[in-house]
Amino acid sequence: MPDRARIQFLYTGGTLGMVGSPRGLEPGADVRGEIAALLRDSGLDVSSGFSEFHRTIDSSNVTPADWQQMVDHLRRHRDEYDGFVVLHGTNTLAHSAAGVSYALTDFGRPVVFTGAQVPFGTAGSDAPGNVLGAVEAVISGAFASVALFFDGVLLAGARATKVSALDMRGFASPHAEPLEWRSGSVREEPDPLARPQGWKNPLPYRGHDIAVITAVPGMSAERFRAMTTPRPSAVIFRTYGAGEGPGEEEGLPEAVGELVSGGTPVVVVSQSLRARVDLGRYAAGEFLRRAGAIGAEDMTFEAVYTKLMFLLSQGVDGQHMEKWLLTDLAGEVSAPRPAR
Repeated sequence: MPDRARIQFLYTGGTLGMVGSPRGLEPGADVRGEIAALLRDSGLDVSSGFSEFHRTIDSSNVTPADWQQMVDHLRRHRDEYDGFVVLHGTNTLAHSAAGVSYALTDFGRPVVFTGAQVPFGTAGSDAPGNVLGAVEAVISGAFASVALFFDGVLLAGARATKVSALDMRGFASPHAEPLEWRSGSVREEPDPLARPQGWKNPLPYRGHDIAVITAVPGMSAERFRAMTTPRPSAVIFRTYGAGEGPGEEEGLPEAVGELVSGGTPVVVVSQSLRARVDLGRYAAGEFLRRAGAIGAEDMTFEAVYTKLMFLLSQGVDGQHMEKWLLTDLAGEVSAPRPAR
């Protein structure tokens, strides 16, 4: 970083910029003014720019088109700034951080996503601390990739998941240590030889129909079939533990197999916060492996969902989906387990 770092804020919406209204909290705060005052009083030696979405949104309404808008904006302004802070609502903050991570593996600038649980100007707001922490992370010079800063912790952009809508510690990284940036270095991955491959010259995000189905006690094959009719582009099946599901439910293994044989990838993630999917570990998961489902290893749900959207947008079909889903593009998945 130069002596006086140049940072741009991209404001997309979210709680940090909301105000009260008869309908509840909605966008309306002077976020530009709040940040200008915050930086002026901080003593940080930075120059800053500010941009915002034409229509700021509650992050509950974010779509893949919005991820692409972020990517396009960042690429367009890459050479004007030394780093970027993206201000975003918390509901889909981890989705957007992961989605942008896949598209910017060659960006070469730090991009830090942050938001708040309590709006600017409200007693006890975490917005000032999160924004200043994100700025300090950007100017640290410790990394040149996409990250997420929240409540004093910096997480890899494709490793975060939202864990609380009540506490200030809203995000966690279940399978990767936080990034070390105050000391000027990022913690190494467990296997220092494992490096993300990245995707060269990615095509833009396009919307795809990805069905998300949660296994519950007593679910029926008929319900599973109904939720995958018409046939979606991909299915994420949220099962238990290491990937176990209700394989004794008559017709369910066949329903999964029919989707896979028809070209629709079925990806198995765990409902547990900390888990590594291994479809060969228990007999209750073996039926999914036999049906051709893909175990998502230790990726978060947000990482899997956005990665499927990214790969489908690149034209990856069901035949090649397993290879690319389990290839580390942006630090989202740990090194493969040794062969049994």
